[in-house]
Amino acid sequence: MITVPVVAQVKEPVEDTLEYYYYIIEGDTIARSHIDLDEVLILGRLKFDNDLERRKYLILRRKTLKVYPYAKLASDRLVELNDRLGQIKSRRDRKRYTKIVQNYIENEFSAELKKLTRTEGQILVKLIHRQTGTTTFDLVKDLKSGWRAFWYNTTASMFDISLKEEFNPAGNQEDYLIEDILQRAFQSRQLEKQPSALDFDFLELTDKWSSPKKSDRKS
Repeated sequence: MITVPVVAQVKEPVEDTLEYYYYIIEGDTIARSHIDLDEVLILGRLKFDNDLERRKYLILRRKTLKVYPYAKLASDRLVELNDRLGQIKSRRDRKRYTKIVQNYIENEFSAELKKLTRTEGQILVKLIHRQTGTTTFDLVKDLKSGWRAFWYNTTASMFDISLKEEFNPAGNQEDYLIEDILQRAFQSRQLEKQPSALDFDFLELTDKWSSPKKSDRKS
């Protein structure tokens, strides 16, 4: 589809200027006086029961904004590399490519990931699940042998981090708050907007967690 802006002068009965956008679809030209815009979420002002809750949110916000770029980059790389691996038919070539992938991921991310705190690492794991719809454990397992994935999970567990952790804003209020932080950062263009691969309605979750009868919080 090609969009071509054209300005036309209309002088009868009143001189005016109208801007039209012409959509060329399969050889047909369709004039429209407006263009479709991206959906914009109206986010209300956050309310906290006390200063402790406010401080916890600000800490979570700082950690989420720090980790999200790593989660987006890591998930993009993992999905792309898994797709390429699926296109290789030869077992020998797959093994060779898997080794290249292993070295690539470790070299690109290991140094930075080692700088993360335990809570930042766990947020990273959750956000990778948000981005891809697949847990970090399963993504790594697809690229490496099963025992390598198990080793990764065991190592992470030493720091109280599980690579099998899922992002669940419907059942975990902290995960909802992470999504709230992301949506606000997307609107302010602080982060590059990217929809979640998971199926949930953020506005419905906002109503749920804003309800006076909300579930016990998990932090």
